[in-house]
Amino acid sequence: MTDPASLPYRPCAGVMLLNRAGRVFVGQRLDSTLEAWQMPQGGIDPGEDALDAAFRELWEETGVARQHAELIAEAPEELQYDLPEELVGKVWKGKWRGQRQRWFLLRFLGEEGDINIVTAEPEFRAWRWAEPAELPELIVPFKRALYERLLVLFAPHLG
Repeated sequence: MTDPASLPYRPCAGVMLLNRAGRVFVGQRLDSTLEAWQMPQGGIDPGEDALDAAFRELWEETGVARQHAELIAEAPEELQYDLPEELVGKVWKGKWRGQRQRWFLLRFLGEEGDINIVTAEPEFRAWRWAEPAELPELIVPFKRALYERLLVLFAPHLG
């Protein structure tokens, strides 16, 4: 078994999508049996700009097109999390120990009908709008500290 500490972190972009009421988009993962909800996020391709990756992931996971979201803020620091030991080697073909993430706060400019989680490669089985303060309770425990930090970093924009 590979020592997780010897593995790199997967470069990733994340999106906190706010609606007009100040609530945040969360999706329930298809591949999880847990009652886990998360914000859209995914890998940054080699040579891809982090913001472009964020908009691409938003489109791939929620069907929200770039013209239906605008940038409010970028987290001033990269955030990271480690996978629990039992998941290292099982996800991402065992190449990564966790993720290092660039997070972006986006305002949703569209209508509910512009959201469609039945995408080419669906990641979510359900979605809803959540209060920002609820986020740490909704996410899998190993990402909780990261979501708590995000709430601090984006607090000036969260009303």
